[in-house]
Amino acid sequence: MIRQYELVEKVKSYDPDADEDLINRAYVFAMKAHGAQKRASGDPYFSHPVEVAYKLTQFKLDAASIVTALLHDTVEDTEVTLEDIENSFGKEIRGLVDGVTKLSRLEGKSENMNQAENFRKLLIAMSEDLRVLLVKLADRLHNMETLKHIKKPEKRQRIARETAEIYAPLAERIGMRNLKESLQDLAFAELYPEARESIVTRLNFLREAGQAELEKTVNIIRKRLEEAGLKDFTIHGREKTPFSIWKKMETKNVEFEQLSDIIAFRIIVDGIPECYQALGAIHAEWHTIPGRFKDYISTPKSNGYQSIHTAILGPGQQRIEIQIRSKEMEEIAEYGLAAHWAYKQSRGSSDNGSTRDGKQFRWIRELLEILEKSSNPEEFLENTKLEMYNDQVFCFTPKGDILAFPRGATPVDFAYAVHSGVGDKCVGAKINGRIVPLRTRLKNGDQVEIITSKTQTPSPSWERFVVTGKAKSEIRKFVRTQQRAEYINLGRAVLAKTFKQEGEEFNEKLIEPHLPQFNKKSVEDLLAEVGEGVLSRQQVAEIVIGQKKDTSANAVGSMLSSLSSPFRKKKSGHGTPMPIKGLIPGMAIHFAGCCHPIPGDRIVGIVTTGKGITIHTMECETLENYSDAPERWIDVAWEHDQADARHIGRLRAQVSHEPAALATVTNVIAKENGNISNFKIVNRSTDFFEILIDIEVHDLRHLNNIIANLRSKEVVQSVERYQT
Repeated sequence: MIRQYELVEKVKSYDPDADEDLINRAYVFAMKAHGAQKRASGDPYFSHPVEVAYKLTQFKLDAASIVTALLHDTVEDTEVTLEDIENSFGKEIRGLVDGVTKLSRLEGKSENMNQAENFRKLLIAMSEDLRVLLVKLADRLHNMETLKHIKKPEKRQRIARETAEIYAPLAERIGMRNLKESLQDLAFAELYPEARESIVTRLNFLREAGQAELEKTVNIIRKRLEEAGLKDFTIHGREKTPFSIWKKMETKNVEFEQLSDIIAFRIIVDGIPECYQALGAIHAEWHTIPGRFKDYISTPKSNGYQSIHTAILGPGQQRIEIQIRSKEMEEIAEYGLAAHWAYKQSRGSSDNGSTRDGKQFRWIRELLEILEKSSNPEEFLENTKLEMYNDQVFCFTPKGDILAFPRGATPVDFAYAVHSGVGDKCVGAKINGRIVPLRTRLKNGDQVEIITSKTQTPSPSWERFVVTGKAKSEIRKFVRTQQRAEYINLGRAVLAKTFKQEGEEFNEKLIEPHLPQFNKKSVEDLLAEVGEGVLSRQQVAEIVIGQKKDTSANAVGSMLSSLSSPFRKKKSGHGTPMPIKGLIPGMAIHFAGCCHPIPGDRIVGIVTTGKGITIHTMECETLENYSDAPERWIDVAWEHDQADARHIGRLRAQVSHEPAALATVTNVIAKENGNISNFKIVNRSTDFFEILIDIEVHDLRHLNNIIANLRSKEVVQSVERYQT
């Protein structure tokens, strides 16, 4: 455990003017508050806040941040109150500690609700002071480093998944690459231990076999740069982390051996002119690999990251990746926000707002907008996760401004990124001067112009293809405000017809005395749920009229289809929720055997004579057969709530013909909670055999996880999703 004087000396080494007394008092205060408390590892609990504080010294943060780290668990885990913190350390420290402190467990709320509430509070706090986020990330890093001491595997899994989905992307957003990679790899080790172990084994082999070749390549590149006139530069190899390799295998649909950038070379020069001078020397000497050049110097990432990325056929015709950046860019790439933390220079200034209003913090304002538009914390958390993932597409406004989007973004995402009012009034778009459908996916370098109309309103169907959290939250807010009135009118019509069938005249005053039985505050709330399909009209009629109703399936289907609404939650003929939105109740649906669509796929419905609706993926080649019959196409989408549903995903794999190879494949699928429903060997040879596997999975993400884990196994030569 770091001692008191060691912590103070570390802070004073980079900030001689730091308040030494403040740090000393916080150290003693926290040590007394935690007393004899122990962590799951058996270590004194106080060792945790000290380690968190020490991690922050590596980012050279100010004394207030260090003190916050020392005190961050006192309010949650001891008898200390926020008032005690304020009395001893002032309002600034109180605000920081309050921001980091988790909410107490909310009685009667789900685990997801707890997570969402905690993240909502963290966002509000860090929007006021970003040091809250830095302390929280250091806290999470140390918790992940000691995760193995938690006995319950389900708790370890939950913490690891939360780290991968929320905290690692947050570290990425503020440009702290090392911290992000550490969080990702620790989560990866817990969530997919076998896949990580397999990748690490193969990396170790490559490292041992290729060390001499690595040094040779570095020397050749160094010689070429010196010949080009560069003098003050450094060059070294950088190995990808196991998690980033696994993720690329999953997202790029490639095998381990196909990755060209497992080891990349980084060239650090003095300034921007030298970056392009080095790039010229590299490109003049070796052939470039098309599609692999990215200039993040002229177009920086939203977190401030700048660098040139290129890939070449280097010495020995080896495919290698090279990154070129200045010393300042390297520091920002390693430490992100902390590399230019303004609090160190302007401590005591009354205007710290400027440190948070830069372009790199636009994403925080967007998250706050999502918070305002979301109907509940869980929806906010879902939209926030969408908003935080890496930006991969850069597009231009007509004025030349650059906006960054996740892969798969559409003109509607672009419109809402410009302004919520532009998104709401969007009727069309031009990409590079040509009018395109609103579903069109944006590409790097596209110039996008949004066409608006004063009479336009958001379409509920937009939610099916937008990918940014801001666009989804804006559309959902509009739909909620519009659909309530429709639900109420629909519910009133449904009950009026039901009462009439029983010889009763419907009157809303009849319902008022029974509202407590339905746990509703108003008649409109009840009518809205009846119209939405959440509350059955039979249940209302039985309680209000006092008689059970005869509800044959045909009568129900006929009445509901005549009163159907595009906003309704549809039910299948068996009384279970339909997995597909956009169909009228009672309609027969089938999932195409040619493409095996699963939740997460973009889908379309095809009217099939005698079979109802057949659901295909949008990429299914079979759809070409219906290109001349647009009247048979139906716009559909997956229902969000399918936690217990299972769907068939088909894989084709090529596996080494050796003992235990099939056992390895089936064990991976079983450990990922996939259920094999069909298994067929379709081709054999001396060294390999090819198999088709049908697997029951929850959604596309579940299937992709299985694919990535299979690819990490040496006996699996290739594996891909199979469509006939």
